Amino acid sequence: MYLEKINGPADVKKLDSAQLKALAQEMREAMLARASVHGGHFGPDFGIVEATIALHYVFNSPADKLIFDISHQTYPHKMLTGRKEAYLDPAHYDDVSGFSSPAESPHDFFELGHTSTSISLAVGMAKARDLAAAADGQVGPADNIVALMGDGSLSGGEGLEGLNTAAELKSNFIIVINDNQWSIAENHGGLYRSLAHLRESKGQASDNLFAAMGFDYRYVDEGNDVNALIQAFREVKDIDHPVVVHIRTVKGLGYRPAMEHEEDWHWHGPFDIASGQSPVYSGEDYARLTGEYLMERAAKDPRLLVVASGVPASLGLDARMRAQLGDHYIDVGIAEQTAVAVASGAAKGGAHVVYGTEATFIQRAYDQLFQDLSINQNPATILVFDASLYGMNDITHVGFYDIAMMSNIPGLVMLAPATWEEYKAMLDWSIDQTDHPAIIRVPALAPRHEDPSQVRTDYSQLGKARVISQGEDSQVAVVAMGDFLPLGRQVCQELESKGVAASLIDPVFLSHLDQGLLERIAAKKELTVVLEDGSQEGGFGAKVASALAPSGTKVLSRGFAKRFYDRYRPEDVLAANRLEPGQVVADIMAALA
Repeated sequence: MYLEKINGPADVKKLDSAQLKALAQEMREAMLARASVHGGHFGPDFGIVEATIALHYVFNSPADKLIFDISHQTYPHKMLTGRKEAYLDPAHYDDVSGFSSPAESPHDFFELGHTSTSISLAVGMAKARDLAAAADGQVGPADNIVALMGDGSLSGGEGLEGLNTAAELKSNFIIVINDNQWSIAENHGGLYRSLAHLRESKGQASDNLFAAMGFDYRYVDEGNDVNALIQAFREVKDIDHPVVVHIRTVKGLGYRPAMEHEEDWHWHGPFDIASGQSPVYSGEDYARLTGEYLMERAAKDPRLLVVASGVPASLGLDARMRAQLGDHYIDVGIAEQTAVAVASGAAKGGAHVVYGTEATFIQRAYDQLFQDLSINQNPATILVFDASLYGMNDITHVGFYDIAMMSNIPGLVMLAPATWEEYKAMLDWSIDQTDHPAIIRVPALAPRHEDPSQVRTDYSQLGKARVISQGEDSQVAVVAMGDFLPLGRQVCQELESKGVAASLIDPVFLSHLDQGLLERIAAKKELTVVLEDGSQEGGFGAKVASALAPSGTKVLSRGFAKRFYDRYRPEDVLAANRLEPGQVVADIMAALA
């Protein structure tokens, strides 16, 4: 095997053409074996194997800087930069993250988990390089700056902004556009017609976005031919101006199921290699229930508009469902800012708008949530998924800072359902009402259920909380929401077993407080405990503590400490922040004493 002998890029440079092709095959076999038991990003990595080999064959990393976009395609890069054991040895599968990471290797320069960033980051590195060279009296740059970006990432505003800025550089700058004709799902937008014309014409079409911006432009039709790529990269190495190398690749190349079902295999969990089949999940999840709800709503609501931003699976919408929605559906590409603005504009025009995405992505549209949506009070419904300790846990994808970020925007209503029935009722109300933009924080755990007759259907009384149980002459008010409501129940039960009467309160709203309830709590001087599935600083508990402070009512707030969390176990985070039931009860007893 060749891969076993690769300890760094210098070893790649020792191989001949036939050996490089064999190396590519070995890399795919290793990634396939790992993915079958570990899961991870699949299609992007399988499609860029040859390009990664060619980059390390031609350039001299880390002196030459290879800047990856979103990091979905870094597995081959990691294999060639001293981290092959994480793909060859099951005992080391968890040694590396799913994204580029400077903590792992000097060949990685940024922690990257969101799309469209590489060109802008690389422009900054190029400017710093050029300033340092000038200060040292050096003629010309000492290293190459190479930014890699997928065609799907071009739909993001930062990608186009980066292109626009990079075109004015007057020194070495190389952009590799990995065109596999896919984003996470299918690409959407007018620029993809231009890319198609470039592919069809072998780079000769006149409607060339890159040439129009002023770039030198090169096209490689056989983007999975390592020899063709080596030749192309050699031609641009040490170039003295910005250039785009546009390569056509095949997403998922080397594994037929991934090539035939690109969307399903962008990221994939464990599977059987021979059949490509994964264990069948027969339980409920909120994405699937949301998709079914939207399809039913579309059948009876001619004004419904569903907006996606490159991740329709979050909304539970597969390709068949999207096609069935027809004009009731729009995907703006990986462009969350545009998605929120489109949602606001459509709501202004009278459409019943639902936009949904992951919590880690919606933070990219803070300005649009504040300016375009909330100031204008357009009644769009925003669904935020995986905003929980139990959501995604990579450092770049943690979503539980959403409460601190969005609940404090004036005019924005933020709701936190705890059951499927409550979530459905909130959807009905939010879509039908015309007074407020609303965010629904969709639970991340498996759906819990309750008697629909016990669920509120009108949420127009902003801030109105739900008192679930009220201990007689209670000494403690326990406030818990969403996925943490079961934790609140358990705490109340343990307190009752110790002879401490406790009330359980679901705030329902994260953006507004129930002032009447707080006044009653303050009058009784109850110890108030807030259990929050989010950041403690700037979160809901901080609102409650601030409101009760003038009365002298003691508040015990529990959330997550402000720091970056990476590949954590939920139970570890709970314990570290004293959110285990026994810890909470012990702290309550100490506070009462």
